[in-house]
Amino acid sequence: MTAHAEPRFWGAIPAAGIGRRMGASIPKQYLELRGRKVVEHSVAALLEHPAIGGVCVAVAAGDPWWPRTGCADHGAIIPAVGGAERVWSVGNMLNALLAHGAAVADWVLVHDAARPCLRREDVDRLIAACGEHDVGGLLGMPVRDTMKRIDGDGKVLRGEPREGLWHAFTPQMFRLGPLRTAIEDAVAAGAIVTDEAAAMERIGAKPLMVEGRADNIKITRPGDLELAEFFLSVG
Repeated sequence: MTAHAEPRFWGAIPAAGIGRRMGASIPKQYLELRGRKVVEHSVAALLEHPAIGGVCVAVAAGDPWWPRTGCADHGAIIPAVGGAERVWSVGNMLNALLAHGAAVADWVLVHDAARPCLRREDVDRLIAACGEHDVGGLLGMPVRDTMKRIDGDGKVLRGEPREGLWHAFTPQMFRLGPLRTAIEDAVAAGAIVTDEAAAMERIGAKPLMVEGRADNIKITRPGDLELAEFFLSVG
């Protein structure tokens, strides 16, 4: 590993999405949740962690909502331009971190803008498990329910064994250099990668799955906002 001054950990939050399934008039990351925007909770979970030296946030060009958040002008926020797809936003953030002085051997924790219930203990667990891993890894939970595969008409085709299946959460933590290479390779190939682990998997890496808390939910549909409200209220 190349020696360099601390910090060795950075946050990265792609916040350029529209969130059509939410059915709201504004992107879901800007909805109100316990007196703050959803994205403010997500950013704070990384920004307030003592091991993380800065958080890069990618927002769409001309985004009118981000400047109104309470964290837009924070000194530890590194801005980046978001892309039409998550993978482009992440690539832009990695380049912004490099320009900011991050090293290719540094760890980057990529976290969903609409995942506001992340607890510090989960960040601690991820860093502890992956800090010496040769690839990195991600938070997740084992699948507990019976899984069914359906056809285009919503009819059940068959059950799927759940052994070895996990729900993938964020943050997902990888070294900046290898993740940048994986992202660039996926973009060049026109490959569809829905998260950073998938990009790493494409180049033959095997990320470590780290079990996290079940309340680390992603705001996707209207009922999720009420659930997040509950989780945050109980501490």
